[in-house]
Amino acid sequence: MTLTTIVIWVAAVSVLLTGITSQVFKQNKSLWVSYLQNFCGAFFIFSGWVKAADPLGTSYKLVDYFTEFESTFSETWMSFIAPIFPFFSEYSVAVSLFVIVLEIVLGIMLIMGAKNRLAAWLFFGIVVFFTFLTGFTALTGYVPEGVNFFTFGDWGVFDKNNMKVQDCGCFGDFIKLEPFTSFKKDLALLVPAFIFLFKTKEMHSIFNQKTRDIITVASIALFTLYGVSNFVWDIPGNDFRPFAVDVNIRDQKVLEEESMMNAPTNYVYTNNETGEITSLSEAEYIKQYKNFPKDKFEMKQVTDEPEIPHSKISEFSVEDTNGNDVTEELLNEKGYSLMYVCYKLGYTQGEKTIAVADTTWLVDTTGMAAAGADFQMEKKVDQITSHEETVTDYVFKSDYKNRFEGLVNPFAEAAQKAGVKVYAIAGGAGESVISDFREEIKSTYPIYMADDILLKTIVRSNPGIVLLKDGKVVQKWHYKQLPNFDEVKAEFIK
Repeated sequence: MTLTTIVIWVAAVSVLLTGITSQVFKQNKSLWVSYLQNFCGAFFIFSGWVKAADPLGTSYKLVDYFTEFESTFSETWMSFIAPIFPFFSEYSVAVSLFVIVLEIVLGIMLIMGAKNRLAAWLFFGIVVFFTFLTGFTALTGYVPEGVNFFTFGDWGVFDKNNMKVQDCGCFGDFIKLEPFTSFKKDLALLVPAFIFLFKTKEMHSIFNQKTRDIITVASIALFTLYGVSNFVWDIPGNDFRPFAVDVNIRDQKVLEEESMMNAPTNYVYTNNETGEITSLSEAEYIKQYKNFPKDKFEMKQVTDEPEIPHSKISEFSVEDTNGNDVTEELLNEKGYSLMYVCYKLGYTQGEKTIAVADTTWLVDTTGMAAAGADFQMEKKVDQITSHEETVTDYVFKSDYKNRFEGLVNPFAEAAQKAGVKVYAIAGGAGESVISDFREEIKSTYPIYMADDILLKTIVRSNPGIVLLKDGKVVQKWHYKQLPNFDEVKAEFIK
């Protein structure tokens, strides 16, 4: 689905809603203002709903924004603003849920005409907020590496690889929008946002005030509960991410990698004096490259978009604690396998002092009667002392350990008895912490390492449980919804 398709469907629904508003509720103050209310309301409801299916995904995207804002503002005279962004990052899930619920409820308020003046200002405020986010994302394409966003004089030619956030996240993982597309979408929404501010009296209202208030409050409660349920108690019911059920990770990874390798490469020349840009195909480049001397032109190789779009599946890479790549081994596992995804091990890091034994040895020689040898060396303990050393101490949180000891490990043991290969993948952890964690939870399965962002994409649970067969995702569970293994075996393992 594309943004154009969404707009067409929303426009059609808005025509129907406007007809109902006019004919059934007899609200005929201004048909075009009424239509804009219904269009913006329906658009916001849809946009918020697809994000409410996965609030954690939106929170991860917000962290990307907040991280870049902190870095950008800290290098300017506005550096006093920078400290607020780490705070927002820490509470990104709450911010995400607030913005999502506000977007949906505001859409409902616009369609009903509930508290029109408040709704108009809220709509204006949230559109300005979105425009700022998407505008920043799009315009960073003009900012070369090492240049601050606000140093406008050092901006260069647009390069999408310079964009600090590659996807705005406006529709979650439902569809990916190019930042400039999303920016133009938000600029367009500013038009009705201004109209609502100045035409508030012409906005329609359906139902009576009490009914509108009840629906508004009920919507806040309902969609807050819905959003929370999609990460606190369960994984999203609608999975728009690459690692969805029935996706063959192994086959898709091969297809994406081959498509990327076969994508055409263009050679883009920029005239250093005029700024004129010339793009050549590989065949044209071989014939004409002498016409573009290095002292007058800057050349960049640009690879076209592959036929099969790149996704996080292309980045699926797993290592053991010795740094050996085990990706192919895991994806080519025959039959069923169980993957525990732990994007962050629950622990705190400190230091502890341990006693280390020091042994002093005495070496002596003794005569030997055997021919050809006059003596042999004898090594004896002289004394044993000890000294203290400070080492890293990993303290694992009890509630996180309980998830493994009470749920995950018993499930793993039952799976192993049934001949299912079991392993875990941890993000953001090194050999020492993984070794300590394995000992702490007494795991009977290996724990590998991978990028934490990749693991967050696979399943929205920590730990999350993924059942695979020949590299294909059979089913996924939140650890709180993990059924008895016998039930899983009866339903999924044939």
